[in-house]
Amino acid sequence: MPLPFRSIAPLGSRLLGAPDESPRHRRIRVQVLLTASLVLSNLIGALVVGALITIVVPGPNIYDLDYLIVNAVIGPVYIALAVAVGVLWGTLRATKDLRWAIENREPTREEAAAALAMPWRLTRMQALLWALGLVLFTVSYGLIDPETIPKVAFTIAMGGVTVCAFSYLLSEFSLRPAAARALEAGDPRRVRIAGVTGRNMLAWTLGTGVPVAGLMLIAVFSFIRPDHVDVNQLAVSILALGAITLIFGLLLTLLGVGATVAPIRAVRAAMKRVEHGELDTRVVVYDGTELGELQSGFNRMAEGLRERERIQELFGRHVGHEVAEAAIKRNPELGGEEREIAVFFIDLIGSTELAASRPPKEVVDLLNRFFDVVVDEVDRHDGLINKFEGDAALAIFGAPAEIPDPAGSALAAARAIRARLLVEVPDCSAAIGVAAGTAVAGNIGARKRFEYTVIGDPVNEAARLSELAKTIDGALVASDRAVQRAATAESRLWELGDSVILRGRNAATRLATPTRPTP
Repeated sequence: MPLPFRSIAPLGSRLLGAPDESPRHRRIRVQVLLTASLVLSNLIGALVVGALITIVVPGPNIYDLDYLIVNAVIGPVYIALAVAVGVLWGTLRATKDLRWAIENREPTREEAAAALAMPWRLTRMQALLWALGLVLFTVSYGLIDPETIPKVAFTIAMGGVTVCAFSYLLSEFSLRPAAARALEAGDPRRVRIAGVTGRNMLAWTLGTGVPVAGLMLIAVFSFIRPDHVDVNQLAVSILALGAITLIFGLLLTLLGVGATVAPIRAVRAAMKRVEHGELDTRVVVYDGTELGELQSGFNRMAEGLRERERIQELFGRHVGHEVAEAAIKRNPELGGEEREIAVFFIDLIGSTELAASRPPKEVVDLLNRFFDVVVDEVDRHDGLINKFEGDAALAIFGAPAEIPDPAGSALAAARAIRARLLVEVPDCSAAIGVAAGTAVAGNIGARKRFEYTVIGDPVNEAARLSELAKTIDGALVASDRAVQRAATAESRLWELGDSVILRGRNAATRLATPTRPTP
């Protein structure tokens, strides 16, 4: 049945593939995405520079023939070299530092830290290339006309800042598969590089703070050099820079928000799967910020739930699921309470001869097949196997969980077990005694070690009836009280017989046997 929530990509985007894809595919994917992110970042920076230097920043027109050498030779050559060096350098550096991922081996702590720091390293590399360009172009244009220095410096600085912002966020996205592998090898709390606050501050500073500072610088320039400022040009500059701020600031904000929201969505989707009982759910830890701690914390929580479920299942197999659930819901204490219950004892007939005449392994196999039938029918009739005693078992109906008809359930289970044993385990026979009445049900033992059980006359009576059943045809007998307390639909399937005084008892017990052997 489909779950009522949208599937979430393991790494936050389908562009990033799956964590278990082959190393070759992972290498190609990361290289393509990383190269595309670096090219795209520089393309955005070029667009920003073009817009700023053409219509935004006031100053001399650098497209005059006086600047032909810079525009036609120095500029294109440096831009081509810078893009080539930036893309090749960044890709080769990333490939070198991520060789452990290509080789499909566990990274060392140093290699894991280097993988998480890779977006910052690539950003610093872009910053270095743009800083060199800033110096080169400012000097080149300044030698021709010093008036161009503020305009060129501000424009290239603005473009470089934009490139750095996009370079960091896009390369962080592209390197997410490698970050996931790195975080698998160590605690993200120990290898964290930058926090969510730092990432958001970066997006705000580069997408909003710097452009607004540019507007303020234009205003300051208009005060300092009012004779060089035209009102219309000033308005165009403000509108153009405002548009750049809105567009690229929005893109940076969306990238930052996407990087923050993706891990939260993954954890939210995983929590929904856990709510639907899928405790084997695990999220891929790929974020190096506090959100990586959130992802890792969810995995630890899910692991704890799985361990709790395993312990509860194991505990339930030993003491019964009803007892286990009651112990988990409330702190068990010594003592008990009076309950109206029904019980039956079942005991193999001739078990001593079986143990003496058969190998131990065959005896164990026979006991397991025998108890499989007993447990299955007791569970089907809402009872509890309270204890196994070698080749015998005690079943309780009505405790710890109340059921509508404890006596009827015990009698029906006993008849069903008897009928199934004749067919499914014909190489053994068992005697069953059923009784009902008031008993004390609770935890008996010491404060450090106790068990849930029932104590009272019905238990003793059922044990004696089980002994007596070994001498009766059908090997199944119940007390008249059990039959009388059962609902009509079950009690009419039993007939009353003689009264006997059971061993260790003073009062007589009237016996009842089923009118037919099958339920």
